[in-house]
Amino acid sequence: MKIVIIGTGYVGLVSGACFSEFGHNCVCVDKDQEKVASLKECIIPIYEPGLSDIVKKNVSQGRLFFTTELEEAAGNGDVIFIAVGTPSSRRGNGYADLSYVYQAAKEIAPCLKGYTVVVDKSTVPVGTASQVRRIIAELNPDADFDVASNPEFLREGAAISDFMRPDRVVIGVDSERAEEMLKKVYNPLYLLETPMVITGFETAELIKYASNAFLATKISFINEMSNLCEAVGGDILDLAKGIGLDGRIGKKFLHPGPGYGGSCFPKDTLALIRVAQENGSPVRIIETVVEVNAAQKARMIWKIRNALGGNEAGKIIAVLGLTFKPETDDLRDSPSLTVLPALVEKGAIVNCHDPAGMPSAKELMPELQYFDSSYEACRNADAVVIMTEWNEYRALDLNQLKGIMSRHIFIDLRNVYDPETVLKHGFSYFCVGRAGT
Repeated sequence: MKIVIIGTGYVGLVSGACFSEFGHNCVCVDKDQEKVASLKECIIPIYEPGLSDIVKKNVSQGRLFFTTELEEAAGNGDVIFIAVGTPSSRRGNGYADLSYVYQAAKEIAPCLKGYTVVVDKSTVPVGTASQVRRIIAELNPDADFDVASNPEFLREGAAISDFMRPDRVVIGVDSERAEEMLKKVYNPLYLLETPMVITGFETAELIKYASNAFLATKISFINEMSNLCEAVGGDILDLAKGIGLDGRIGKKFLHPGPGYGGSCFPKDTLALIRVAQENGSPVRIIETVVEVNAAQKARMIWKIRNALGGNEAGKIIAVLGLTFKPETDDLRDSPSLTVLPALVEKGAIVNCHDPAGMPSAKELMPELQYFDSSYEACRNADAVVIMTEWNEYRALDLNQLKGIMSRHIFIDLRNVYDPETVLKHGFSYFCVGRAGT
């Protein structure tokens, strides 16, 4: 099949690469000429394990193309996926900014030739697919097309496996013709017996938001339980294991830490809240989840300050990990953006290292000090903070660390280390969700 992807951001680029890996001919369209030129040379603008190899393979085999020419690409497409950004509105009201989606629909409309399915791949609120259909129909009344909703469920750092071996594929349609077309697109997954959820526009759009909101709820829940464990003398790791073994609950997303971040959970929870309020059906649980997450980030500032004796002024703090999670270079809404500037504002010197996120961090937090290795960041530090649980931070040489630090305070915001091991090496140890921490 001939597939067109509008947008070469995270979702668009991964989708285009994986659809071509399925055997489809895929053209990815973007207005950024420099970006497209780089992609033609297989220079990947994002950090995502495995993506570069798939792009190179399918470009070389003639199934994956990049262009700035929308008219030609869209005119030849059987299925056109809109995969542009839907950030939170700049007005700060929590609404999703759909201007890029609607602009894409306007530009697609006059290009359509023959029957085409236009698919919302971007994360969008309820009603967007209907609006896209209206826009195209008004601008090109003679167009033979259908609209569909096909939300993505890609985890940064594991996007390739999530696309190629998904838990499910959600397809929102209102015609059998569109349904059959999208089934052909995902035919390789049918062979793997991947569950297919075929539903209407509105339900498909809600599934994406509801999924992210539920996962965010689990994170905020376990963070609140970790704070309670600290207060009453409990152990959050044992608690998480005890409830996670219940098949109705499950063990995933029950890891306490400094709060959720990234490109999805923060904006999607806010967007769901606004949609619910607009429709007279407020989602009180999700509203509280957002509040709890903000409070958890602030609590991490207090935890670091408390570990330093109540005052961080003049102290050197080594922070390992800046991205919101490992295996990504994404800093969007990362807890580090809340915690670290606040420490600097109170007089701390913050030394940082991250395997992939430092280029972006230098632009967002120029007041920090950046180092090429974790040990250099820790040299002469009063305390070391594990902010993101990258694998390379899981087996630090604690003897070497002790030898190069001026004071020996170890603040583990991801509960990576065994407390007894760290204490035996002469550190004061602070973590999340355990008594005395």
